[in-house]
Amino acid sequence: MRQPRARGPRGVGRARADHHRVDERVHRGADHQRRVTSRPVTRTDDGAGADAPAPSAPERTRRQQYERRQLVRSIVTAALSTIAFAALLVFVVSRQERWPDVRDAFFDGGVFGDSFRPILEAFWLDVRIFLVCAPCILVFGLLVSLARSTRSPVLFPVRALATVYVDLTRGVPVILWINLIGFGVVALLSSRSFFGGYLFWGGVTLVWTYSAYVSEVFRAGIESIHESQRAGARSLGLSTWQTNRHVVIPQAVRRVVPPLMNDFVSLQKDVALVSLLGPVEALRRADVIQDRTFNFTPFVVAALMFVSVSIPLTRLADHLMAKERRRMSGTAVR
Repeated sequence: MRQPRARGPRGVGRARADHHRVDERVHRGADHQRRVTSRPVTRTDDGAGADAPAPSAPERTRRQQYERRQLVRSIVTAALSTIAFAALLVFVVSRQERWPDVRDAFFDGGVFGDSFRPILEAFWLDVRIFLVCAPCILVFGLLVSLARSTRSPVLFPVRALATVYVDLTRGVPVILWINLIGFGVVALLSSRSFFGGYLFWGGVTLVWTYSAYVSEVFRAGIESIHESQRAGARSLGLSTWQTNRHVVIPQAVRRVVPPLMNDFVSLQKDVALVSLLGPVEALRRADVIQDRTFNFTPFVVAALMFVSVSIPLTRLADHLMAKERRRMSGTAVR
């Protein structure tokens, strides 16, 4: 008589078989995932990864050649259109009836050569005023922005005073401040030559007026820093001063450098307003030569000197703004 075969509990064999099938599926899935992830991934324009092979060397070469041809074509087109527009402008202006009189009054070659060196020497005074005032404006403007951004109730009078200063200064034209401070404040002093006289007070006026504008630029950068940055600094045990110094201000300054350059371009031009107080800089020297020669060419010479400084500053501001946009867009993609 055959003995019955010993069996385990019902369903154990079936469960073991199901378990083996699941293991095989898991292993197949892992192998497929390794094969997929080992492929080169090409990133599409919308930032999503596509399971496509990377372009080969000939494809990259053809793409680079196409982009180079497009760049050359754009440069040639821009140059030709500029030349055509300039030729049309010269033709239209030269056909005007009064053009010879305007040419003799504003573009006299002899007067240009005679006045260039004296105006250039006087223009150096404008450059020196700008180089001295710009750092002072940065420091004073940053202090005013910090005063306006303070949140302590104890410092409310400081914040109110800074607000009044900014509103009052920005509401009055710079040329009026030149006259009010340059003549009014000096008239209150016992000595008219106090701290260098009118030249000193002209620089003080520029610092006073432009610090109000620069402080608003700094304040915009400070307010743009997310509150989580301050919260993270406080969680590390930093005080309010340490948070502003090590966390908030470095990020804010990096963000506001491009708009600050625009303010300094305006400052470089407004330095000429100091001549209202008497210092002989480029504008005043051009005015003196014009009174002697009865010709306006010296003003054109002074204008070219200011343009020679303002255009590089403007291009630098554009470069910094484009660099900041690329940095922000790169951070957003990541």
